[in-house]
Amino acid sequence: MDSLFDEAAGKLVGALRPSPHACAAHARGVRGSVRCGRSEHVAAARHRVRHALVAHPLWPAGTGKTSLARIIAAETKADFVEVSAVSSGVAELRKAIEGAADRLTLSGQRTILFVDEIHRFTKSQQDALLHAVEDRVLVLIGATTENPFFEVNAPLISRSRVVELHPLSDEEVRSIVRRALDDERGLGRTVVLAPEAEEHVVRTAGGDARVALTTLEIGAALTPASGEGPRSISLEDVREATSTRTVPYDKRGDVHYDVISAFIKSMRGSDPDASVYWLARMIHGGEDPSSSPVAC
Repeated sequence: MDSLFDEAAGKLVGALRPSPHACAAHARGVRGSVRCGRSEHVAAARHRVRHALVAHPLWPAGTGKTSLARIIAAETKADFVEVSAVSSGVAELRKAIEGAADRLTLSGQRTILFVDEIHRFTKSQQDALLHAVEDRVLVLIGATTENPFFEVNAPLISRSRVVELHPLSDEEVRSIVRRALDDERGLGRTVVLAPEAEEHVVRTAGGDARVALTTLEIGAALTPASGEGPRSISLEDVREATSTRTVPYDKRGDVHYDVISAFIKSMRGSDPDASVYWLARMIHGGEDPSSSPVAC
């Protein structure tokens, strides 16, 4: 890699994410859902989509929300339309709704509208979806890393089925890392990962597949060529790519209150090790020590 902004950098995550066409060809039943580590969610979501039950706000980050939505679209043979709430507005939503109505009228094909970061839409933008959802013109899947009961309008939530995704297990992250090493769309067996390096990648990902793949990609870029044969990524290479475990935290959301609750319960239970851990987690996440519960 000549620079941090090498042409190949940053492509591993996108290359391994199932495209709608790849899903249609390869995502069949549980086999397809295993690709994003979410086999337990596909069957239920597929049933809801086929029966026109709508809107599945999902969270947290790096757990396969977009991949899962694409697999569901392929499983239900629905047209897949994706918009981002960061860069889209009401005009884009109306265009998607009109296209969905035309497909439903002309061919009977349902449309899945996937809205990424749906919590970033304003109230009026979310309201623009209500009639299309209620009239079953389309099936809405909204992805969010925030609590949808706080960030998504109540009328939209009342028409929804909320599916909460939890962080991936270490074994699920390990499976994704190994697939990235072997898959031709990934590193294609051009590198090998030392066992201790693999363990470091998995452990520091914190259940986030995107973090694991980014660490793997940077580690591969830092590994010098070794003549013929695949390059070997060492523990030192992945430590240089990322040295610490990703610990999710927010200052005003659910994780904030969960961690504070765990800290208080540890104090009440006279568990000094757990108390220090949860306090350190708050400080590491950016909490002001002078305003933490221990200062009260």
